[in-house]
Amino acid sequence: QVQLVESGGGLVQPGESLRLSCVASGGTFNRYDMHWSRQAPGNQRELVATIAVGGNTNYADSVLGRFTISRDNAKNTVYLQMNGLKPEDTAVYYCGTVYRAMWRWGQGTQVTVSS
Repeated sequence: QVQLVESGGGLVQPGESLRLSCVASGGTFNRYDMHWSRQAPGNQRELVATIAVGGNTNYADSVLGRFTISRDNAKNTVYLQMNGLKPEDTAVYYCGTVYRAMWRWGQGTQVTVSS
């Protein structure tokens, strides 16, 4: 069973940056597309970034040009570099993958953007 553990969240001011990390275990990391999503209170979960096995990336319009997803297969880790953070980016951020035909998500890390 794949397990995902996120870290790197925190409280920052608007315009600042954070880098989230997600370490995967229990599966063959380099065989899976990896995703970052987020959920703010009262909102539906939003898929914000995807990195495919081959390295292709996709982003939600809301983060395009500000967020960058990357992966280090040697470390079984996926990252989300978040620049130019805005108050509306405040949410719990989750990394996930589809493992054995089911979505698997980590426990999440809180990102709060506030002055």
